Amino acid sequence: MLELRGIVKKFNCRSVIISYGVSFVSEEVNQSARSLQDQIMDQVDDLICESEKSNNPLELDPARGKLFELFVTAHGAGFLNEDSAIDLSADGLCKKLASRWGLDEAAQASVASQENLNAEHLSKMRLLWSVMRMWMEWTYAWSRWEEFQASANAN
Repeated sequence: MLELRGIVKKFNCRSVIISYGVSFVSEEVNQSARSLQDQIMDQVDDLICESEKSNNPLELDPARGKLFELFVTAHGAGFLNEDSAIDLSADGLCKKLASRWGLDEAAQASVASQENLNAEHLSKMRLLWSVMRMWMEWTYAWSRWEEFQASANAN
């Protein structure tokens, strides 16, 4: 079951308004959510590849800003929730990218053969760690925002 809360998103050229506490399990929303997941994944993949080709760190703008916008989109769609049918948490995102790039198989083969990862896989792994670290930090900060905002307003 997919639960999107309190957001307005464009899905397949139509606005779908989802209010707090209402769950939609329709096939259209599921297909639209999967489409949004694929778009986020493709854009994250493109950003990482672009960063790798240009030798620019993901941690600096413009890559960092674009990556953060994708994080906000994933959060707004509910893809970071533990009970979400679509998992774009830091762990879920990185598992999907690792699988897409063959890093999971390369790492298993490396361990089995007791050899180092090749340079291409090692480079991708480092980029993936950077994305994972930033995604985790944003998730933590985002989850604590209300707590700190409330204490700042109280003072």
